[in-house]
Amino acid sequence: MTVRLPQELDSALEVIARQRHISKHAALIEAADRFVRQESKTERVLASVDETTRHYAELLQKLEDA
Repeated sequence: MTVRLPQELDSALEVIARQRHISKHAALIEAADRFVRQESKTERVLASVDETTRHYAELLQKLEDA
């Protein structure tokens, strides 16, 4: 896979990779992994909120009406 980054982003990535003594490739893999885990976590949280809302919908309606 080829990734074309804007020059500014590529330069910033180069600095970070150099500071951490890793390749830009390794830094991109780490960043992609974090992104995927964060998105998954967000989906799980939203699903949990939806489930809680459905479970307590009647109580929430009573509180809203009070």
